Order: sequence, then C-alpha cells, then structure tokens
Amino acid sequence: MTTFKEIRGTAVQSVSTDPTNPEEGQLWYNNSIGVLKGYQSIGGAWASGGNMGTARQLMASAGTQTAGLAASGQTTVLVTATEEYDGSAWAAGGNVSTAREQLAGCGLQTAGLAFGGFTTVDSNATEEYDGSAWTGGGNMGTARGALSGCGLQTAGLGFGGYRLTLSANVNSTEEYDGSAWTVGGNLSTARRGIAGAGTQTAGLGAGGITTVAVANTEEYDGSAWTAGGNLNTARFYAGGAGTQNAGLAFGGAVSTTRQSATEEYNGTSWTNSTSLTTARQNLGGAGIQTSALAFGGNTTDVTTATEEYTDPTFAVKTITTS
Repeated sequence: MTTFKEIRGTAVQSVSTDPTNPEEGQLWYNNSIGVLKGYQSIGGAWASGGNMGTARQLMASAGTQTAGLAASGQTTVLVTATEEYDGSAWAAGGNVSTAREQLAGCGLQTAGLAFGGFTTVDSNATEEYDGSAWTGGGNMGTARGALSGCGLQTAGLGFGGYRLTLSANVNSTEEYDGSAWTVGGNLSTARRGIAGAGTQTAGLGAGGITTVAVANTEEYDGSAWTAGGNLNTARFYAGGAGTQNAGLAFGGAVSTTRQSATEEYNGTSWTNSTSLTTARQNLGGAGIQTSALAFGGNTTDVTTATEEYTDPTFAVKTITTS
C-alpha cells in the first residue's frame, strides 16, 4: 500500500495544536484531541458588491470581476443604458443604439460585444463597445433572442436561443471575427437561456430550457459541439463565467422556482459550491471561475444586487471515514 509519506514526501505530523499557517493539502494529527485534520478547499464564497444604477434583467454581460459590463435589458420596459463595474461600484457608460432584452454579450469592458435579442421582434443587430460608445457591427445570420455568448469582440461565439417568428428554440451557432458572423456547428440540443462561458474555440454551454429545464452541458471546439458532464441542478437563464475547463454556473430557475445554486466545472463534471446570497434568474455574469461577478436579474422583481465570487476558500477540516 502506498503511504502518505510516499505520496507527499513527508509523514503526517503529530502536534498538540493546529498549525497557524497550513498549506493546501497538508495533513496533521492533533494529539491533544485525538483527531486527524487537514487543510482543504471548501469551495468559493459570494460577497455583496456595489448595486447597479438601474435594476434590470435579461441584459448583455461581459468583462471581469473588476471591470464588468452590463448593457440594455429590461426593467419594466426595454432600456438602452450601459453600466461599467470597477470592482466596487457601477458607473454609467454609453447607451446601446437599440434597446432590447434577452440579448447576448461577450468580450471586455473596453472591447465588448452585444448581439441578438428581442425588441418586439427577433433582432440580428450586433454592437461593439470601445469603453465609451457603441457602434454597429455585422448583423447575425439568424435573428433571435434568448441566445448565449462567449469569447471576445474579435472572436465571439453566439449559440442557441429562440425565434419569435417560428415560435421555436434554435440550435444554430455563429462565430464573429470582429466584422462579420459565419455559421458554426449546431448544438446537439436546441434550447434557450443557456449559461455560456469560454472562448470561440473552447466554448461552454450549460443548462437552458427546451420545454423544461435541462442539465445538458455541451463543449465547443471551434467547429463542433460535444456532450460534457451534466449540471447537478437542471435550470435555465442562469449566469455563466469562466472557461471550458474552469467554468461557473449560478442562479437561474427551474419552472417558477428561482435558484441560488452555484456549480463549478472542471472540464468533465460539475461540483456544487456556495450558493448565491440572493436566488435569481435572468442575471448577468462575468469573470473567471475563481473571480466572478453576478449582477441584476429577477428575484420577485428586477434587482440591482451585485455579488462577487472568490474561490478557492480554504479551511481546517477534521478527517473522518465518512
């Protein structure tokens, strides 16, 4: 049998008090109380950030935890307002040209992309943000709303969604090169309200709704989608952040029940982490798995609430056989 010393290079220490500055994965035996202990990750943690200036849901989102971007969306009406987050507070940015809801976003605060959505009809409009103003980009090939996005302004990915003109979900994918959209590989499952993350050549789509909430995860390689590990909680209109191998999904809804659940993806499977403080759907998401941002959405009404996610969080844990 392989011993702990052979694996780690050291034996398990026997000490009378817990170490003051343990390292990740460190084990020790506390002989004063007779228990084996270790220092391990207990998952991420959400903390309150600065409130948005305009309560909204179903907006385009992009950027990072310290440089987030929210554009357009819905209050009780459609809005053109853009807001920028600096890690503590939101400030007004330049308005989008076309107010819409259920549009997708990707990119950075200073190089953002917003596309698709609903006005009173399906929209194929694309707009590019330079950190102060939006300008028109190339139109999508398929007008739609409730789609998802990931990637950069010059290498964006749009996938899934819903077409009002057909009263149907779509499985089509499009790739943006900074000026025009081209057709990519179709999703295996047509759906809307997917949590998106990653890049144009390594995209991630999780959950969504067909006629019911689904847990399906799909991974994109730049030309085709393949199945990944299912979410633990099937849901739609959740927030997404991170990469294909280090993704994050949070919030959303199952039927009429809003969710607070947070899950982390390692490229193969999802693991439950710390829940959002406020359960909500139709929210925005930005950042990476270890430093993410959740904002806006719908609780029982549209909200301005912002939460910041930090992972990993470590703690001393007692080791048991269970």
